[in-house]
Amino acid sequence: MRANVGDKLLVHGRTVGHHDRVAEVVEVLGENGGPPFRVRFDDDGHETVMSPGPDTVVRPHEPAA
Repeated sequence: MRANVGDKLLVHGRTVGHHDRVAEVVEVLGENGGPPFRVRFDDDGHETVMSPGPDTVVRPHEPAA
């Protein structure tokens, strides 16, 4: 998985009752755009370092028009 600063990570809920979460990549800590990533979650502003698993999809940053 590769990501850039500004990309969004969509983390799918893995169990019933857990909703999907969206986090923005604020720093890429791995080599060549790879994990781990420092991210900020959209719903509560929490920041953490994560290495996404197969339940995560990268949504590339779309510049404002």
